[in-house]
Amino acid sequence: MVRGEMVEMVARETDEELSLLPHQSNVDRSWRLNFDGFQLSPEHKDKKPPRSLHDCLGVLGPEDNVAEYYQQQVEMLEGFSEMDALAERGFIPGMSKEERERLARSKTLAIRISNIANMVLFAAKVYSSMRSGSLAIIASTLDSLLDLLSGFILWFTAFSMSTPNPYQYPIGKKRMQPLGILVFASVMATLGLQIILESVRTMVSNEDEFNLTNEQERWVVGIMLGVTLTKLLLMFYCRTFTNEIVKAYAQDHFFDVITNIIGLVAVLLAKYIDDWMDPVGAIILALYTIRTWSMTVLENVNSLVGRSAAPEYLQKLTYLCWNHHKAIKNIDTVRAYTFGSHYFVEVDIVLPANMALQEAHDIGESLQEKLELLPDIERAFVHLDYEFSHKPEHAQAHAL
Repeated sequence: MVRGEMVEMVARETDEELSLLPHQSNVDRSWRLNFDGFQLSPEHKDKKPPRSLHDCLGVLGPEDNVAEYYQQQVEMLEGFSEMDALAERGFIPGMSKEERERLARSKTLAIRISNIANMVLFAAKVYSSMRSGSLAIIASTLDSLLDLLSGFILWFTAFSMSTPNPYQYPIGKKRMQPLGILVFASVMATLGLQIILESVRTMVSNEDEFNLTNEQERWVVGIMLGVTLTKLLLMFYCRTFTNEIVKAYAQDHFFDVITNIIGLVAVLLAKYIDDWMDPVGAIILALYTIRTWSMTVLENVNSLVGRSAAPEYLQKLTYLCWNHHKAIKNIDTVRAYTFGSHYFVEVDIVLPANMALQEAHDIGESLQEKLELLPDIERAFVHLDYEFSHKPEHAQAHAL
């Protein structure tokens, strides 16, 4: 009896997995695109694009360009393999449930450790700012405040997006995150500008010279070195993960190491060389903060206005659409554009003119379901046609 129940359960799961597959795929697969014969050598697979300081400076040498090229080829072939798995099985293969839960727990632990460390280190830097009165330390503290508030905004927007309301928000709340980031970036740019103005005022005024007692110096140096060392350890810890959110925390910790060092060096130079070193360090840190968040604003504006996906992503979608069903004669259009943090996808496929409506509908609906299984896609629209020589759909919208 137990064996019969297990067989029935396996059969049910298999039927669910095969529900998105075209029926004739088991008969003839010669019509499909196939890249199994294209394999890169292990030497080229091991090539990695530049990281850390090269990424910050945006400087690429000839070897870096070659490594980046081969990395793109590896990612393209891996993307095609994922699409093959989706076409074959109706789902993207991945880790087991236990492995996903274990990875999720470790990812959550890394994020919590980073957030708790950010709060503790922010309090320490506030105390250091009060003891020293240094504008450079205050600017570095502002950067720590940035980390805390950005984490809160990401949490709040994620919570808002996880509570859908199909009546008030029929297409979801995926734009909540970029909107929250835009508001926060505006506040941070205002604070950075205020620090620049205060630093300039200090430089041109005839106020008392920058004074830092030996006791204050010990406190400031100890706190800033402790904060920098903690951030460095957190950076190495978070870099052991492959999750994009945790990797973003690692990059943030790396930037904090740089800003903390600049702030500490500015304070010491102001004490031992000249007073103007402190406001100059504050201006550098404030400009860095404004630049960082200006880039973030541009990125999120693009996600709000509906920017097209990268050509590599469109390649994957086209590959998946063509391999979906043998009856597809042409692919007229494949579009993917940002809608908040995810994509909307529009696909126009050409089917035989004499095909029955029911069969054409089933092909289009199963393709839509496949596309919406991809994690980056919020919603997919599949348009069925019998020829591709007509004017593009929504021609008036494209002409504007």
